Amino acid sequence: MRRGVALSLVGSAVLGLLSGCGMFVYEQRAPWRDEAEQACLASKAVHVSAYVEPAREISGPGSCGMLQPFRVSAVADGTVALSSKATWACPVIPVIDRWVEEVVQPAAELYYGSRVVELKAGSYSCRGVMNRQGGPKSEHAFGNAVDVMAFKLSDGREVSVLRGWRGQPVDQEFLREVFVASCERFTTVLGPGYPQHDNHFHLDLARHAGGRRVCKPVLKFEPRVAALARAGGAMTVRPPGAYGQARPYPDPRYGEPPRYGEPPRYGEPAPQRLPAAQPYPMGAAPAYGQNSGVTRAPASGTGGLYAPAPATYPAMPGGHGGPLNLGAPGAAMTPEGEGMDETVDPDNDPFAAEPQPAPAPKKGWW
Repeated sequence: MRRGVALSLVGSAVLGLLSGCGMFVYEQRAPWRDEAEQACLASKAVHVSAYVEPAREISGPGSCGMLQPFRVSAVADGTVALSSKATWACPVIPVIDRWVEEVVQPAAELYYGSRVVELKAGSYSCRGVMNRQGGPKSEHAFGNAVDVMAFKLSDGREVSVLRGWRGQPVDQEFLREVFVASCERFTTVLGPGYPQHDNHFHLDLARHAGGRRVCKPVLKFEPRVAALARAGGAMTVRPPGAYGQARPYPDPRYGEPPRYGEPPRYGEPAPQRLPAAQPYPMGAAPAYGQNSGVTRAPASGTGGLYAPAPATYPAMPGGHGGPLNLGAPGAAMTPEGEGMDETVDPDNDPFAAEPQPAPAPKKGWW
């Protein structure tokens, strides 16, 4: 009898430990995740190639994984390399491709007169919110998110989120241009100003309650690419000293339901590309969100679609430069926004800056 009681107690203790360690595998993925993958695969929105390779199903631990992972070494039809191979599920890959072609490249051409040729990015990782076992999972755990740390340009320059967000004025505006426009492409966008995201943009396709988008921090910044496209003017780089004059963004909260609140429609035909290095005539710029019409970057220093970036920029005070003045004082960046249920926590990003512990006080004889 005593032996039976002892075994029962030991069994309960072991089960408790396993539960505490998050080793149970009964947790299942939300049905919409597999449905979204299957719809994307059926539409053939992702094309297998030398830079997009199918991999084996990832099933667990717990709810982590995806039906059909893809190992991706380059995006946007292979024109932009990844610093290391990424593992993503089908739905997020075409969104990343369009984001690079329609957001990142026009911004790079506008501010630098160059194109992005490589992204430093992170992808799949099985982990939970705040790295807690048994809690809600990060979108990285389903191959449904990307962390972007830096953009490498065709002229050799590298624009990192960590150094550029408060660095040279041109870097500040380029990164804000990309950040704000990303909020229209992804359902979660987190960046500098949101805790522990000072060194990367986190972008994902989570489905939030009520079909909301989460975009933090809220920036008062008007994207120039969209404004110039609407105005029908040619896109040229501002001269030195013209940065920091942006008007407050008219609707910075991004709280409205996403345009694609319903399941996305994959496999839509891509717009036809225009000949490379042809400037837009007045009144004929493509609507924002369409393909930029440039198949490759012009050679550095040869002009092309946009004017080359100026050689130097005004010096910024301080070791890393001061913050860009975007409107009223204190309005450039604020940690406001919608609710905090995005199931993405700053503590569960492997590339996030980790706070350093304060040094222990020195011992003395006093």
